[in-house]
Amino acid sequence: MTTKQNIILSLIILALFCLGLLIIFSDYGFVDYSRLKKERAGLIEKNISLTRENLSMSREIDRLKNDPKYVENVVRKELGVIGKDEVIIKLKKNQDGNNDK
Repeated sequence: MTTKQNIILSLIILALFCLGLLIIFSDYGFVDYSRLKKERAGLIEKNISLTRENLSMSREIDRLKNDPKYVENVVRKELGVIGKDEVIIKLKKNQDGNNDK
């Protein structure tokens, strides 16, 4: 091989090496593609989670609109409301933490 051929071969190898680096590390290269793929997978999982949460809230809204028994249970738990003929009995605690009888 002549010196001219060696220089051309070296330039071709250098160009291929630079092209490989460009393909791997550029803005649209393999590294960016891998990062975007992971980000997309995370967004899909988040979307599925939010869809489930929306469905659950939709069911609860429907029950609050149409189910008086459910509304009564929610009011009792969250607001501490008692029924018409119910009485609340509060027990004092002893010094050792047990309720009096």
